[in-house]
Amino acid sequence: METAVERLRKYEASTPSHWREEAEWRRANRSWLIRSQSIAMKILDKMQEQKWTQAKVAEKLGCSQQYVSRIVKGSENLSLEMLSRVEDALGVEVFSST
Repeated sequence: METAVERLRKYEASTPSHWREEAEWRRANRSWLIRSQSIAMKILDKMQEQKWTQAKVAEKLGCSQQYVSRIVKGSENLSLEMLSRVEDALGVEVFSST
């Protein structure tokens, strides 16, 4: 007769989970991730207000639609140059030095 542990082992993933490493990375990068998510929300609000697509924003920023997708997911670590380009192109303040 099969034990509960043996039954569970039949269904365990064949590749190891990296949840711990990912959680530690999010903890270590929490500060800029929070700011990045805030910027993403401002961009998404502006996109909705203007009825712009990611492709339109990419055109305004001079980058790819895929890069805009990463920005609006709030997981992209933006350079000061890109922050400035976002502010100029979209007419929205995304970063404050105070």
